[in-house]
Amino acid sequence: MPWESRTVKEQREGFVEAAGNGNISKLCREFGISRPTAYKWMKRAEAGQDLNDASRAPHRKPGKTDETTERRILSIREDNPAWGGKTIRKVLENQRCENLPCIKTVSNILKRNGYIPPEESLKHTPFQRFEKEECNEMWQTDFKGEFLTKDGRYCYPLDILDDHSRFLIKVVPSESTRSVVMPAFREAFEEFGMPRSVLSDNGAQFAGFRKGYTQFEKWLMNLDVLPIHGRIKHPQTQGKIERLHRTMKAELLNGAEFEDIADAETHLQEWRKKYNEIRPHEALQMRCPAQVYCPSSRRFPEKIPKFEHGGQYHIIKVNSWGYVRFDKWQIYLSETMVDEYIEFRPNPIGDSFSACYRNFTIAEFNTQTGELIHRRISRL
Repeated sequence: MPWESRTVKEQREGFVEAAGNGNISKLCREFGISRPTAYKWMKRAEAGQDLNDASRAPHRKPGKTDETTERRILSIREDNPAWGGKTIRKVLENQRCENLPCIKTVSNILKRNGYIPPEESLKHTPFQRFEKEECNEMWQTDFKGEFLTKDGRYCYPLDILDDHSRFLIKVVPSESTRSVVMPAFREAFEEFGMPRSVLSDNGAQFAGFRKGYTQFEKWLMNLDVLPIHGRIKHPQTQGKIERLHRTMKAELLNGAEFEDIADAETHLQEWRKKYNEIRPHEALQMRCPAQVYCPSSRRFPEKIPKFEHGGQYHIIKVNSWGYVRFDKWQIYLSETMVDEYIEFRPNPIGDSFSACYRNFTIAEFNTQTGELIHRRISRL
């Protein structure tokens, strides 16, 4: 039976029609449904009811912030981009607005509408403190600005740094920034284990392939590593690796002339050893990064483990153009996600639903319009 090519309504209508003259048990097996479901469809058809899925959204949402208040919150944020939930609520309180939600709800409204990205929230929680509590909790990565070698070629060093210990995991010089990131991280994972998250900028090598996701982001999620991206035009988000690059420039690159990429590789690895094992770091109480760093216990797997969904939410396969059809909307996710399975979960605090890949939320959409609210990756 060409089940996949028919809509849900057509499938149900076909079953009801066949059930009029057929064996119910046999038809249930053929259509892959239970007998209670079969009788529910037959009863709805007999009553002349629509056989499409009925909305599961509650008719009322007790405690939901009224639309007027939510619009006021968003309007204030539009005029004052640096204000958070606490400030906005106090301003509304001073304006004698009544029935105001709590600070946490105001912040949730800002997050749900894309005004507070995850990296901004992290900076205001003890978890972030912009120094991770443990080694391998987060690695930072970026390309050092290119420099010219004597043979007329440019060298682009890719650096990977542990956030907590400042240990320089890898320095990988290359003639291009293309096809470098994943092989470098594979080597790093094999040697040092895997971190919980990786912070990078929004460069094309790390984020946002065709307004979707890069193979690097997908690969990290397959390994249960959270990809995090700093805010655009805010290099201070990656302060440690920016500081590393200034140190590298001052201690090695200024005035240096390398014969070629291989010569640069030799000098960069010598400097990495000095940086990790000899040079004391003020932020580490004058210890060296190698004295603080320890490899991760999360070992790199030989094969990506299969992911099992819980079964309580809709799971839909991404088609060959990077789209999924959910409810009555055709939603673009990413060409990177072709043939992968995406789980759709309702948002308990608003009129939206999340698209989830493995252990991560990767996008949020408006329940009423199907429009994209934001496309960011966070851990479930």
